[in-house]
Amino acid sequence: MATSPDPAHVGRTSLPDPPVYPAAVAFPSPHCPNETVSPPPPYPGSSTRYDAARHGGGPEDHSGPGPGKREPHEDFGHRGRVHLAKRQRSIDVTAMVQLLLQLPSFLASLAIVAVLSQLLLPDMGWLGGLLWLASGAMAFHRPTERALARNLLNLRHPTPRELSRLEPLWRAVTARTGVEGRAYELWIEDSDHLNALAAAGHIVGVTRFSLERLSDGQLAAVLAHELGHHVRGHAWSSLLGQWYAVPGRLVWAVVRKLIRLVTVTVTGHGRMGFWAAVLLLVAGAAVLLVALEYWFVALTLVAAPYLLAAVTRRAEVRADHHAAAAGFGPMLAEVLHMMQAADRESGSVTASALSGCGKTAAMGTRTPARGGREGLLGKLLSSHPDYHTRLHHLAPYLKR
Repeated sequence: MATSPDPAHVGRTSLPDPPVYPAAVAFPSPHCPNETVSPPPPYPGSSTRYDAARHGGGPEDHSGPGPGKREPHEDFGHRGRVHLAKRQRSIDVTAMVQLLLQLPSFLASLAIVAVLSQLLLPDMGWLGGLLWLASGAMAFHRPTERALARNLLNLRHPTPRELSRLEPLWRAVTARTGVEGRAYELWIEDSDHLNALAAAGHIVGVTRFSLERLSDGQLAAVLAHELGHHVRGHAWSSLLGQWYAVPGRLVWAVVRKLIRLVTVTVTGHGRMGFWAAVLLLVAGAAVLLVALEYWFVALTLVAAPYLLAAVTRRAEVRADHHAAAAGFGPMLAEVLHMMQAADRESGSVTASALSGCGKTAAMGTRTPARGGREGLLGKLLSSHPDYHTRLHHLAPYLKR
């Protein structure tokens, strides 16, 4: 049927109404309750608010603090395709310097192992040294890692409920950084301290306190920090250094006990006090002559612990940068402020934690609140920077 012309617009023909959207479902219009509108087609692979309304529910609520909640600035979920980086692991400057500083301990341990192997196996003395060198590869052996986690680090596998919260956050963190998250294992430490750790080649652990008290964004920031230790080579280099230094440390511990035993035995009798003093003077003179002859070795052994602690503190800052570059800077700063407030309440000066590479360190290395030489040495030997230093390095990421 022809349409009558509009008297207000002579020469123009009014167009018919557009067809109804196919498969329209009645939903009340926000402006006209008596009218119905059709829902927009959902984006492929995603759900819409209309789907939630259709089932009588609303969108998921992530507001408010606490576990399982997200603040408005914690929208870190990764959507879409995950692009994995070509290089999943690397080794940065701090990890390389850490290995170099462990070289004197490694050479001393190698000499000890070689001597013991020659004594025990005269014809195949080289075999013991070779096996000891190859044992470093156990840092990436999964069964050995699990034994290390259970027996030395006191970790356990997460319960299904704990895993249901940890795993989505871990996937979001690894997706943001282009890392294959399934290559790592999540562990739990039954501790009442706020802390986490990265160890060996694939261990990522958090304390039960962190899991129960931190929000999603804060916990994700902690996981991103630990992931930074893995992808930058801090975790495995620290473990290798500690492992290869074990023979030297054991021998040094035995020598110290023997010296104490001899000293106690000699000085236990009144008439032997003079000869004990002579013996100690002779031993001290011999040690001094050797130290002067090989002064560079002695200087390295004395300075190595302080230099190693300084490099370890730098590694913590680099792990913070890794988390902040992935967008977790504000949440990580919140965690550091929480730890700082907890230390103030406990009345102690604490070097900040997150994390203990290779071994857990509850809330960091505690330093006596009173000043003095012990406090200074404690700060120089601390494996973690103080809170002010870490927050200062995070400041550029917080201004974005």
